[in-house]
Amino acid sequence: MKKVLITGANKSIGLETARQLLQKGYYVYLGSRDVANGQLAVDRLKAEGLNAVEVIALDVSSQDSVNAARAEIGRKTDVLDALINNAGINGGLPQTALGSDIAVMNEVFNVNVYGVARVTQAFIDLLRKAEQPRIVNVSSSGCSLTLNSDPSWKYYHHKGAMYLPSKAALNMYTIVLAYELRDTSFKVNAVDPGFTATDFNEHRGTGTVEEAGARIARYVLVGEDGPTGKFISEEHDPVTGEIPW
Repeated sequence: MKKVLITGANKSIGLETARQLLQKGYYVYLGSRDVANGQLAVDRLKAEGLNAVEVIALDVSSQDSVNAARAEIGRKTDVLDALINNAGINGGLPQTALGSDIAVMNEVFNVNVYGVARVTQAFIDLLRKAEQPRIVNVSSSGCSLTLNSDPSWKYYHHKGAMYLPSKAALNMYTIVLAYELRDTSFKVNAVDPGFTATDFNEHRGTGTVEEAGARIARYVLVGEDGPTGKFISEEHDPVTGEIPW
């Protein structure tokens, strides 16, 4: 049975992605900063008959927490087939270039960028032991530099000085990671789940968590001919699946 670790998976898109991968036969380590909330999510999945899941205490902003999660999972398995770096925070609103609190900006980057690096570095040894390891970094179409500089883009006026720059930095990390793993069987991609209605955006999104979860799960399930080092947004381009950086 293939195994996947999903960070920030106790609710919303992370939880739905866990559900869909459980349905595909994966064993899910459900990462949650709050263990009680994570256990509630696990209980919910098991009530649906999806039993191959357990909660892992994991706060991606803390190196000690990441190390403890790595030790715990390492006691349970020698191999990790996939890692989904889903945990993220938005930093609240408004987010202006001249008025944003640097301390809050640092918190956003600590979770959305440094957190991904912490978790990836901690679990890379288990991932290397998989036959077809997959890493999905959950990104956002809103961080496209190309689109954000195009006045004709429909979201051109939706700017933010903390969340979007953090995801743009995550994209660059994804490019470098994919490059470093280019001669291996890894597939590493940044995937936009779409503008999804969740508490992350006060349910202003237009897509469903089911659609979002499917988009993320799809790039865990890609075969040897699948893409790597790409920025994927099926919402932006349902034909090619790609979005400009």
